[in-house]
Amino acid sequence: MKKRMILMLAAMALLFGGIFGFKAVGNYFMNQFFDTMSEPAATVTATEVSEDNWTPALRAVGTFLARNGAELTTEAAGIVSGIHFESGTAVEAGQRLVSLDTEADEAELERLAAAAELAVLERERASRLFRDNSISESEVERRASEAAQARAAVRVQEARIRQKTLRSPFDGIAGIRKVNLGQYVSPGTPMVAVESLDPLYLNFTLPEQRLTEVRTGQKVEARVDAFPGETFTGEVTALEPGVRESTRTFDIQATFANPEGRLRPGMFARIDLTTGEPSAVRVIPQTAVQFNPYGNSVFVIAEDDDDAGRLRARQRFVRTGERRGDLVTVVEGLEAGERVATSGLLKLRNNAPVEISENGDLQPSADRAPTPANQ
Repeated sequence: MKKRMILMLAAMALLFGGIFGFKAVGNYFMNQFFDTMSEPAATVTATEVSEDNWTPALRAVGTFLARNGAELTTEAAGIVSGIHFESGTAVEAGQRLVSLDTEADEAELERLAAAAELAVLERERASRLFRDNSISESEVERRASEAAQARAAVRVQEARIRQKTLRSPFDGIAGIRKVNLGQYVSPGTPMVAVESLDPLYLNFTLPEQRLTEVRTGQKVEARVDAFPGETFTGEVTALEPGVRESTRTFDIQATFANPEGRLRPGMFARIDLTTGEPSAVRVIPQTAVQFNPYGNSVFVIAEDDDDAGRLRARQRFVRTGERRGDLVTVVEGLEAGERVATSGLLKLRNNAPVEISENGDLQPSADRAPTPANQ
């Protein structure tokens, strides 16, 4: 029994020893294989850090507004008896646009005018009688007051008649009419909008930190979606004296000449506000930068002196500045002429071997003012 137990334990020791020995030998050769295996290179695109001249500018968005613009309404109720303009045409200040029926008002004006004439005659008659000592002075004063009240009633009625004629308050372009002949309108009913198109105002806001960088007379460039690729130029003409407490921003107004009427009130505009003279900056594509909360970094591509000139990507922290289009300026961390990876960054780690793709179609866009097709 004892001999049998010894033989069984010896057999188990040989079995497990063989298993563990085989595992150890396998692990040894596997480690040897991975240690001697060459690291595969990641394929990336790359570009050199370049220098460019950028004019310092602030970016914002704003809305074009008419220098004079209003939706015209009537002050009185009545029936539309005349429309004296065509929708979308130019109108002049004082031009009659819409007339309401005034037949009853004009009849009332005649009655009041006759009453005023009679009151004047009675005042003059009272004055003669007073000179003859036939009536008292108070009677003369009463007749004079009645005459003045009658003339005032005439002027009030004339004003009511004028209120039933809608006129353009300034030169501009009439919009689409909103009333028809024979339509009854009440006070405040919109009839037509009139907008003055030259010049136009452009209103926008900036954060209060930029308050000292803005002044009247500065050049403003605006781009609108209606005219892709075109830039319109104006200048700052007014600054709001206070800062909004709710947003900590301040309002700015620029004026743009618009002789051809291409810009229209209500258009959305992207704005560049020039704040200084052009200066040299180092720029790279934004796709080359890994933007992180703890700091921005790039992968600089250089030859490895210890590995027969093989290219490697080394991570480097940088401080970036202004962005324009596809580009971003580098304030610290890179020098002009250094190569940085522009795509495939997710495949990279520090000191990873890389190969630069020669396929130009894979290179990301690097345009300071890109104008992609609106599809």
